[in-house]
Amino acid sequence: MRGSASRGTVKASANFNASADAEVLYKAMKGLGTDEEAILQLLTARSNAQRQQIVTTYKTLFGKDLIQDLKGELGGKFETLIVALMTAPLAYDVTSLRNAIKGAGTDEKVLVEILASRTAHQVKDIVAAYRREYDDDLEEDVSGDTSGHFKRLLVILLQANRQTGVQEANIQTDAEVLFKAGEHKFGTDEQTFVTILGNRSAQHLRKVFDAYMKLSGYEMEESIRRETSGSLRELLLAVVKCARSVPAYFAETLYHAMKGAGTDDNTVIRVMATRSEVDLLDIRAEFRRMFACSLHSMIKGDTGGDYRKALLLLCGGDDA
Repeated sequence: MRGSASRGTVKASANFNASADAEVLYKAMKGLGTDEEAILQLLTARSNAQRQQIVTTYKTLFGKDLIQDLKGELGGKFETLIVALMTAPLAYDVTSLRNAIKGAGTDEKVLVEILASRTAHQVKDIVAAYRREYDDDLEEDVSGDTSGHFKRLLVILLQANRQTGVQEANIQTDAEVLFKAGEHKFGTDEQTFVTILGNRSAQHLRKVFDAYMKLSGYEMEESIRRETSGSLRELLLAVVKCARSVPAYFAETLYHAMKGAGTDDNTVIRVMATRSEVDLLDIRAEFRRMFACSLHSMIKGDTGGDYRKALLLLCGGDDA
């Protein structure tokens, strides 16, 4: 991360000592009973890079795999969250995508969330790391597991060849082409949506959305909701929302994961773990702006135990 420019809630610990931290964790797990409090307090107060150093030092000092030890001592959602925090960001994205494709049935939500929200540079790194790790082509794996325009847009996003900057000359034409493809005629030309939304820069798309609104009287999201369905709709909406604001997209993702009966804990864990050092401060601000409560209060009301304690520490303050 870019040091102080980071909008994360989790920062590197100033007087970091990997050996001392490894000792604390070892003691927390040794003997009868586990000191979960000590584990969560320590790990949420270290950056991911520092956690990686703790893993290495732990192996050197005790000849044991820290992550395996944590898995052996912890359980349930709390364990899943802690393991997510202990995994390097690139490896976490790669594993998440692999599990989404190779598990029973495809977890399309994970494909949508990661591929719509990561930068082109991050996507290129993910594709390369996936090949190194599994000796497989991520694009082929995604293609083999999805179909239609949903597949086409995922493949475009995996190319990570978005244009940069704003093509002033194309703003109006892009808006008109989208209008003709959607609202203007019966049946939607999905291919047009897929090509434009997958290849233009976020700055360019924001201007296109404004022009589209003037032309059609509809927000782009409204048209997509009306004109498309299923997984393609979810992906198009995610791409549009991320072009507008990645933190707002994640604020909404967290809200929907927790509202109503039952919590989608996998989504909560994925977002809180992956954004805690990137833009969780902005996500919190957007959450407060968009919904009638703070992210902190929603987590508090929706989760319990050590899992809740760790999530609240990652969340940082309450924007009441």
